[in-house]
Amino acid sequence: MTRVLIADDDNVVRDVVRRYLERDGLDVSIARDGNQALRVLGTEQIDVAVLDVMMPGPDGLALCRVLRERGGYSVPVILLTALGEEDDRIAGLEAGADDYLVKPFSPRELALRVRSVLRRTPAAAGTQPLVVTLGAMTVSAAARSVIIKGQPISLTNREFDLLLFFLTHKGVVFTREELLKLVWQWDFGDLSTVTVHVKRLRSKLGDEHRVQTVWGRGYMWSEDRYAD
Repeated sequence: MTRVLIADDDNVVRDVVRRYLERDGLDVSIARDGNQALRVLGTEQIDVAVLDVMMPGPDGLALCRVLRERGGYSVPVILLTALGEEDDRIAGLEAGADDYLVKPFSPRELALRVRSVLRRTPAAAGTQPLVVTLGAMTVSAAARSVIIKGQPISLTNREFDLLLFFLTHKGVVFTREELLKLVWQWDFGDLSTVTVHVKRLRSKLGDEHRVQTVWGRGYMWSEDRYAD
């Protein structure tokens, strides 16, 4: 059964969120601070981690960075934050978060966001090639892995979904709104989410990335390297 970690120092938040997720048929593990969250992540099979940005150390941002620095640990992360400014939201995404919610939030919306990050996107469905090789990069859809020059590249689930979507739609320009709907399966949301994920994907793929910005329109996977 799918297991979700809720890490928050607020007893009420933990209890309400736990009840909503369990009502959806999910198993829930609880942590009251970042250290306890680390212990849970090290001993249990967690499918989604919901982390409070302001909880006692390490806080949600620091914990997210730790997870992303561990090669191959790609558990989806949703951040809970009382900070609603755009710079704060972008900081969370740049730390490696897949999604975020600003407090106070609807527990039902959080449950829907958890389902969203768990759901396989159209790009990860059964229509893409099993293995794609471009230059020094090999992408396996089945293993959800990326190898560049013999070295594995650690991508989050959402980064991999975005890469696979681009690879199966080469040469097609997509707006940020379209990517948010087709990859994230959100009908609305903060478009900076797409911008930050594209930036992170480019950084991780290095010279092998071909995500081209089409000014005034959006992004596409180009046949040429070094497209920015």
